[in-house]
Amino acid sequence: MEETYIDSLDPEKLIQCPYDKNHQIRACRFPYHLIKCRKNHPDVANKLATCPFNARHQVPRAEISHHISSCDDKSCIEQDVVNQTRNLGQETLAESTWQCPPCDEDWDKDLWEQTSTTFVWGTANYCGNNSPASNIVMEHKSNLASGMRVPKSLPYVLPWKNNGNAQ
Repeated sequence: MEETYIDSLDPEKLIQCPYDKNHQIRACRFPYHLIKCRKNHPDVANKLATCPFNARHQVPRAEISHHISSCDDKSCIEQDVVNQTRNLGQETLAESTWQCPPCDEDWDKDLWEQTSTTFVWGTANYCGNNSPASNIVMEHKSNLASGMRVPKSLPYVLPWKNNGNAQ
């Protein structure tokens, strides 16, 4: 029993396609193949039903009730349902006691209190009137090496987007 279980998990195991008996598909690719082959063979797809416990099981519609009652994957699903019902009572005890921390921020108030001018790149800004350093000019600091400056505007056509045209 254990050996057949290990064989069913082997991703390299070849499985016969239910839509075309000539197709031998590796187990790891089988779900993708089923979707593709179902679209390519709609006449066969109408005669087959999908198992509710394992979508890889495609059985003739006349045999689906027998398959459902004897499907090996049914026991796995039933065991999961039993485990969930057992854990249901335990989950209700573990309710979260987390509370949102109080927030002292008031963005609208901060916006009205802000008296500084609009930021413009490359210009000197003065500190706000409420600041103790209101007479000091804030100068722009540059991380560029001395002798280098930031361009005042970008060219209309960037050199690397020149499409091979020489200027």
